[in-house]
Amino acid sequence: MKANEIANYFVEKTADMMELSGNVKKLLLTPKRQLKVQIVLEREDGNLAIFTGYRVQHSDARGPFKGGLRYHFAVDMEEVEGLASLMTWKTALVDIPFGGAKGGINCDPKSLSQRELEILTRKFVEQIHEFIGPMKDIPAPDVNTNASVMAWIMDEYSKIYGFNPAVVTGKPVDLFGSQGREEATGRGVYFVTAFLLHSMGRSIKDCSYAIQGFGNVGSWAATFIHQHGGKIVAVSDVSGGLYNKNGIDIDSLKDYVRKKGEVKGFPEADYITNEELLTADCDVLIPAALNGVIDTHIAKEIKAKIIVEGANAPILPEADQYLEKNGVIVVPDIIANSGGVIVSYFEWTQNIQQFRWQYEKVIDELYQKMKSAYDSVYNLAKSKKVSLRTASYIIALGKVAKAIIQRGVY
Repeated sequence: MKANEIANYFVEKTADMMELSGNVKKLLLTPKRQLKVQIVLEREDGNLAIFTGYRVQHSDARGPFKGGLRYHFAVDMEEVEGLASLMTWKTALVDIPFGGAKGGINCDPKSLSQRELEILTRKFVEQIHEFIGPMKDIPAPDVNTNASVMAWIMDEYSKIYGFNPAVVTGKPVDLFGSQGREEATGRGVYFVTAFLLHSMGRSIKDCSYAIQGFGNVGSWAATFIHQHGGKIVAVSDVSGGLYNKNGIDIDSLKDYVRKKGEVKGFPEADYITNEELLTADCDVLIPAALNGVIDTHIAKEIKAKIIVEGANAPILPEADQYLEKNGVIVVPDIIANSGGVIVSYFEWTQNIQQFRWQYEKVIDELYQKMKSAYDSVYNLAKSKKVSLRTASYIIALGKVAKAIIQRGVY
């Protein structure tokens, strides 16, 4: 099931529940713009390679388009469209003045040299520069992109339009980035996990955790949970998974991954598959890799009673229905992994003001934003007796629909 089908399912389900008009529903579902471009790259061996780049701008009803760029061999229009939709609901839910967008290049970045990645990125900017900008569309890092990629985008864009650091977020701190941005998504996952557990009369240190994905989001979420006494019994990346019922030392694992490049072979835990990680014996499961990893078959085997979606759309709709019916609490992606876009908003604000915030201010403002959004979702879910996902979508769709209506359609 494609990411756009997953996103549209939850939008349609909630829109029907809210009894939104057919016209408003169409506007909520339909992207404003879809770009598909060809990028020709001369490889270092002299051969030509042709890549396809994408950018979907879903909604700007509440502000400029905002969303990440991913470099991955699975990137296609349907995936990008679905992820752009999720960004619209995410920015609305946490109440920041952006709409939703997403983009990427269909490629295997591991097969490209650093120089080839830079040229590929700059050529992508050549193709889309008219459609991005500080008040139009602000890209950010996503799967297999990082601060260096954002710096190349900023530099290439600035060659055309002059000094414009606010055209992208997630830049290096020394190049107009924000302190706290790198770990923001993982920190946000930790925050909402702590908020939920507190609502249940529990704490981080009372629970055990399994985290699928040990990239930027998963590794930082693991770091903060570990620092606050949580027992992480399982982690994984593309090389496979690790399990230790007594808990994994995350600091040691991060040192190992820095040297080896993957979790496989870490001596202080047993090897397991990614599917075995999803069904590991734990209290809290955090899927923080790619979308669509939990289907009904896996859902039936999940032992965790809480799932926090660190990745975008990791649970398929039928699996989500099964989990809800069987009492598993799911904290949806549009709040759980919103820490990245919140601090991206702070970075954008700092760039526009040309004034840098202190690290403590960034973390405090992130906490306040996420706490406010979580409280709104939790209280609505409790009062309406609906899931956290349904409550999240009711709030987000309501804000976007209201903005569309107030702007007027002609």
